[in-house]
Amino acid sequence: MIDRIVEISNPARLSVRDSQLVIELAPEEQLSLPFTIPVNDIAALLLAHPQITLSQAVLSRIAEAGGSVITIDGKFLPASMLLPVQSHFIQTERFARQMGISLPTRKRLWQQIVRVKIKAQGELLRELHGSDEGLIALSARVRSGDVGNLEAQAARRYWKHLFPGGRFRRGSDENDQNRHLDYGYTVLRAAVARALCAAGLHPSIALKHSNRYDPFCLAADVMEPFRPLIDRRVAQWIAREDAAAPLDSRTKNWLIGAVTARYIFEGEERTLFDILLRVTNSLAKCVTGEQRDPVLPNLLEAILVEPAPKRGVKRAEVEGIWALKANG
Repeated sequence: MIDRIVEISNPARLSVRDSQLVIELAPEEQLSLPFTIPVNDIAALLLAHPQITLSQAVLSRIAEAGGSVITIDGKFLPASMLLPVQSHFIQTERFARQMGISLPTRKRLWQQIVRVKIKAQGELLRELHGSDEGLIALSARVRSGDVGNLEAQAARRYWKHLFPGGRFRRGSDENDQNRHLDYGYTVLRAAVARALCAAGLHPSIALKHSNRYDPFCLAADVMEPFRPLIDRRVAQWIAREDAAAPLDSRTKNWLIGAVTARYIFEGEERTLFDILLRVTNSLAKCVTGEQRDPVLPNLLEAILVEPAPKRGVKRAEVEGIWALKANG
């Protein structure tokens, strides 16, 4: 599998023919021939326009290949996500073990996730601005279950210093870099949810997050240490571009480079999808008692190529359709 992320941002009709996803744009889009992509190459299909129609075969074949289908709302947030349900041969057994995981184990695993996340946030601040603002030291103080809520304390420092000016507020409705973060997190969340399913874990049975309306709470847990990868891409982009500019294909291409880049992991060059599968498999072993600690790598220092964003950067785009390979 090549692990492409494919977004459809124009009116289109999708179907499957000869193991190919066939994308036909509306007549007014003036694309003479359908655009095709091998179904087995698709890691995530993002549907980002309200006038997209597709056959049941599209959903079924992508799921069979291990990919996910995400619909995106007007705020660049996931409105729905389709994931494969038969990705692991002992899935039912792992679901049962996951439901019965003890509270101390949940708290210990959450402690480790928060520690890695805060440390990565500190390292990103130091990389971008020369100071970690005390976050690396703070990460070492996180206790079981993060009873002191150091994650929230770290967030207040982090968002205050991540972007120039010190006025950024995460989660606001301003026409600013919140849109960029939301879009990047959407893609990252889909990648994590896919890896959880492949490891035989249910993405809604969480360690910490408990929104009753969120079917992917565990994905929200596991993606936490990887959020700074998206944050770095956004910070680099905003340093050169207008945060209020349209979130176009060029911008999206840059943002999800964190997901499609290759990293050095365990001495080998790997895609983020490969690494997430290693992480989720280790988490599954923690759930079953085969392993105490999950694999939670620091990828901020492991990226192979991190080119500076440039105006006019070449993008893989065909009339509102774009696809990125995992090797960039």
